[in-house]
Amino acid sequence: MVRVLPVVVLLLLALPVRADEIAVPAGQGTLANAIAGARPGDVLTLRAGSYEGAIKIDRPLSITGPEGAVIDGMGQGTVVTIDAPDVTLRGLTVTGSGMNSEALDAGVKILKGADRAVVEHNRVIGNLHGVDVHGGRDAQVRSNTIEGTRQVRVNDRGNGIYVWNSPGTLVESNSVRWGRDGIFSNASRTGIYRDNLFRDLRFAVHYMYTNDSEVSGNVSIGNGLGYAIMFSNNIEVKDNLSLSDISHGVMLNYANNAEVSGNLVRGGAEKCTFIYNAHKNLIWGNRFEGCEIGIHFTAGSERNVLTGNAFIGNRTQVKYVGTRDVEWSFEGRGNYWSDHPGFDLGGDGIADSAFRPNDLMDHILWSQPAAALLTGAPAVQLIRWAQSSFPATLPGGVVDSAPLMTAPQIAVSDRYTALEADAASRRNESEMNDLDVNDLTSH
Repeated sequence: MVRVLPVVVLLLLALPVRADEIAVPAGQGTLANAIAGARPGDVLTLRAGSYEGAIKIDRPLSITGPEGAVIDGMGQGTVVTIDAPDVTLRGLTVTGSGMNSEALDAGVKILKGADRAVVEHNRVIGNLHGVDVHGGRDAQVRSNTIEGTRQVRVNDRGNGIYVWNSPGTLVESNSVRWGRDGIFSNASRTGIYRDNLFRDLRFAVHYMYTNDSEVSGNVSIGNGLGYAIMFSNNIEVKDNLSLSDISHGVMLNYANNAEVSGNLVRGGAEKCTFIYNAHKNLIWGNRFEGCEIGIHFTAGSERNVLTGNAFIGNRTQVKYVGTRDVEWSFEGRGNYWSDHPGFDLGGDGIADSAFRPNDLMDHILWSQPAAALLTGAPAVQLIRWAQSSFPATLPGGVVDSAPLMTAPQIAVSDRYTALEADAASRRNESEMNDLDVNDLTSH
């Protein structure tokens, strides 16, 4: 019996301790006290009311409550700091962070070592940064409503979701409005950012030095720029919408080995797509519609494949300056061009004649904008007729040897169409109209 007793004690100690559900009344300091007294795995259930003062979660806990449970940082620092693994924050309102950009004040901050944090179904309102995933691995930021600030200077605002050096982050089904960027991902990798709605921001998604990641199924409406993939490799950018964004729909800037597919850009952006010093990218099945420039291709971008895309009603379909021909078809399949008067006598869906979107006069107009005054002159029309009749006189540029006869269709829901119309009606009043995304050093 004496020998058996220690064994029984050890077995009892090895049994998991049952997590408790602890009701926390509203009031100043009550939540901080509850955290200090909680055991790992406990669930703290908040009541409706105000919980004033910033808190730090330093042990594995779940904190849940109704939307009416408001954690208010009272304008000082970060409101909720997660500094332990396996923490869940669900169903609450988080507001009132400080406005110190150097300190990255935020509604919720997930620190290094705070792995597998879950932040879901919260309202994160009126903070400098919404959710800052700052070193924690495998975080999940899901189904939150995040609304930032509206300082006069856009660069004084914070990001809806900031991801820094946090591999494996999932950002899904959030609604982000106001502030600077919807998602700013910097020096990270293997993230998935999908099915989010972004409105009234500088950039919807802004990538810097983020590799091996996915941006899919997102909707950008009325932002300065939709999807900016910069200095990043091996990115999937697929099935996103850019509706009535102001400057660019999709930008690849020093981005390599990306797959850009199934995206729709429409609504009068300056450039549907901008490809700048980006190499070995596969760009297929996209629809670029109603922009000033359908695609601007520059800075020596090489070995890219463009096939199955649609260029519809853009004032300039392609802007590409080069001295050699660049083929934009792949394995006998090119792109659809709304201004190509082609025929398909063979009935195979491929036009019988090749298409060149630019001619010598386009090159002159790009380098000498004042020449636009002569566009309608007989001499200009004669030059264009001569080039169409004698293709050997054409300059280097884009050639599509197998243009498509039909354009890919990408559906937009009634809800997003209504939001797009609202953004278009406010376009001249947008706070992003003075944004110069061509100044790449400002990114």
